[in-house]
Amino acid sequence: MPHGHSHGGGCEHEAIGIENELEIGIHYSLFEKIDMHNVECLNEEVEGSGKTVFKPYNDRLNHDKFVTSDADEELLFNIPFTGNIKLKGIIILGADDETHPRRMRLFKNRPKMTFDDASAVADQEFALEKDSNGVIEYSTKVVTFANVHHLSIHIPCSYGADTTTVYYIGLKGEFSESHHHGVTICAYEARPNVADHKHNLFDSVNHQIQ
Repeated sequence: MPHGHSHGGGCEHEAIGIENELEIGIHYSLFEKIDMHNVECLNEEVEGSGKTVFKPYNDRLNHDKFVTSDADEELLFNIPFTGNIKLKGIIILGADDETHPRRMRLFKNRPKMTFDDASAVADQEFALEKDSNGVIEYSTKVVTFANVHHLSIHIPCSYGADTTTVYYIGLKGEFSESHHHGVTICAYEARPNVADHKHNLFDSVNHQIQ
């Protein structure tokens, strides 16, 4: 799908009109499928601020809600979903200064990650460009992120500041409901057989069953 900035070897910029912005907003609607109550952000300066960066695309330039790291530059988001997603792209928006995230590391299906856990090899890593308008899309490896119920985003460093600030994280992809055992049990009896529902029944050798 077209987007404002193609992230790859050669970057082609195009003006984002209203129609294009609406289209991008539709694609970046996975925030609606986040189990927001259970989102965690480690090393956030203000408790609960990390979950506020997951919002509608057309609210991405609203700087009233944001997260800033506390003790150092690192941030770690643990993001559970209400079903399974196929993650196709990410937008991450920061300020046009040294607090902007410089790298992003993704881990799938590893709930309750800590910074110690984040020392493991990531499922995918990105070097981030400064993006204060939310127009750079980072394409994920769809095969790797085809069946994700939990996503962890580790931001290890900023562009040189002592802290990191994020205003918006957008997630693009597809959503499917979780399938639980027992939910899909089918009733094979299309039409009730009256004989099967009598109180007194006989088995194959004509013994009465009470």
